[in-house]
Amino acid sequence: MPDRFPSQEVIALTGVTARQLQWWDERGVVKPEREGHRRLYSMQNVLEMAVICELRRKGFSLQGVRNVMRFLQREFGKGLGEIVGRNSDVHLLTDGTHLYLETSARQIVDILKNSKQPILGICLSDAVRQVRAEVVARKASTSVIASAERRRARKAS
Repeated sequence: MPDRFPSQEVIALTGVTARQLQWWDERGVVKPEREGHRRLYSMQNVLEMAVICELRRKGFSLQGVRNVMRFLQREFGKGLGEIVGRNSDVHLLTDGTHLYLETSARQIVDILKNSKQPILGICLSDAVRQVRAEVVARKASTSVIASAERRRARKAS
């Protein structure tokens, strides 16, 4: 898999707009590396953006998502993409007022017992798996095209 992704590839992978990428960079939501004026995003950046996009589609405010990201960094010492990108499923739960991070089946039971409202669950790992699969598919199609071009060049010479 590629180590870094240019803005246009991130847009294609996650569905964010160029303006969103710029705004998120300006606000420190996701910090890309820089090469001159180009923004280059790590795989963790792309995974975080996929999760943020999924949460935004589900109605979470960007401020709420930023709060979750700060909490995860403070409590776990890891970013949103790292935590959700693991092999185990992690879920974000909300009762409409509070956000909960579920990491085990036992924890879900505790959250449900203590909630006074219905809980909405969103699987964040699916967004990560989808982006990883898209990156692998793009890499495979690029290598197939490159090898076909090399064969054509050999035949022409």
